[in-house]
Amino acid sequence: MIKRIVLFLMVGIILTGCRGKGKQEFKDERFLFGTYISITVFHEDAREARDAMEAAFDEMARIDKKFNSHWEGSIIDQLNNDPQRGVELDDEGLMLFEEVRRIYELTDGKFDITVEPLIQLWGFGEENPKMPTEVEIEEAIGKIDFNLVEIEGRRISLKEPLEEIDTGAFLKGYATARAKVAIEEAGVESAFITTISSMETLGPKAEGPWRIGIQDPNNSREILDIVKLDGQAMGISGDYQTFVEIEGKRYHHILDPHTGYPVEDRKLVAVICGDALLGDLYSTAFFLMDIEDVFEYVEEREELDVYIVDAEDKVIMSSGFSNYIEN
Repeated sequence: MIKRIVLFLMVGIILTGCRGKGKQEFKDERFLFGTYISITVFHEDAREARDAMEAAFDEMARIDKKFNSHWEGSIIDQLNNDPQRGVELDDEGLMLFEEVRRIYELTDGKFDITVEPLIQLWGFGEENPKMPTEVEIEEAIGKIDFNLVEIEGRRISLKEPLEEIDTGAFLKGYATARAKVAIEEAGVESAFITTISSMETLGPKAEGPWRIGIQDPNNSREILDIVKLDGQAMGISGDYQTFVEIEGKRYHHILDPHTGYPVEDRKLVAVICGDALLGDLYSTAFFLMDIEDVFEYVEEREELDVYIVDAEDKVIMSSGFSNYIEN
């Protein structure tokens, strides 16, 4: 495959194109969810553009503080601190956990937000991670089972031996989707929001679609393809995003809770769909599912398209994904 060499932004994508007549480009960046989030808008009025971006960041910060387990006092922090007693969920929380359960069932339990014991065992975030033993892996797997997440009415609780859940697999996607809504409600019609793994586009730019590079998982300074989006969302999961090195070998963070090990048959999954929450959920789910099952599922749904780079660097895409690729 021919690869086009480009200079990348910090977020690992590219944005190119001309400004629309009468519209100016405005950008802002904040640190939320443990990463940098970037918003670009095209709009005629500077104050309205900045107000729209501020509203978007405020909405993302609200979601971060409400559902991120790393925030003391968040709903998830309260749940993890007293898992058997649990906490009350509002409509927003119920909706999120309904979506998570749907993806859990779609993947036959491979997408599981109770996988934290394995994440900790592999030492993601530690300076000197060690290779876990088979016994340790089996013990960790024994503490993972989303079926033990119980929702009765509005109360969510965890049955033993579950100790905690983690919302990192979908929370940035949800916040990105909500940021798009905030910008649209502020009267802006052209915007791009990215958290690296989750992206939303609002309309096109005045002179064409948003152009986004899919990074080569083997080389951060190269791209495999450029996709053109006009109001769609895209989620990306890759083996290069978060990983540990143990005894000279790299192990990425997308772990199969059935085996306890990272998935090895693919390097990158990109999903184009209607909103970034689904993009986040599906990109992780499709990393974990058998590739044949992924394409069987996607080809039955017009609202979904997928692009996969397998372990041999072969690119496989759904029939509709090619419509988004720049020739």
